[in-house]
Amino acid sequence: MTLLISVFAAVISTLLWYKNAPSNEMKFGTLSLMYWGASLMWTVDAVFEYAELGAEFFTPAAADMLNDSYLGLCVVALGLIIWMVSLFISDPKGIIKKALAKKK
Repeated sequence: MTLLISVFAAVISTLLWYKNAPSNEMKFGTLSLMYWGASLMWTVDAVFEYAELGAEFFTPAAADMLNDSYLGLCVVALGLIIWMVSLFISDPKGIIKKALAKKK
């Protein structure tokens, strides 16, 4: 489930990057690369787990699937948090700079 969730996140973020590619204002490329990296990591994990378990790999217990789903959602959430912090630091639209200027 972790692989499936991270691949879906990677595909969605890649589509967003491709749609907004010329401007790159929202840094969807960074988000996309994070999710593709996670997908590659889970693919390698799945290959080694399959080599270890064999056919049992395709019949996981319900508790294992729930734990994997939770881990996949946590990975997607962490990727979004890192992406948002990156956006806040770079402030591509100048919104944070304007908000801080108003307070003074």
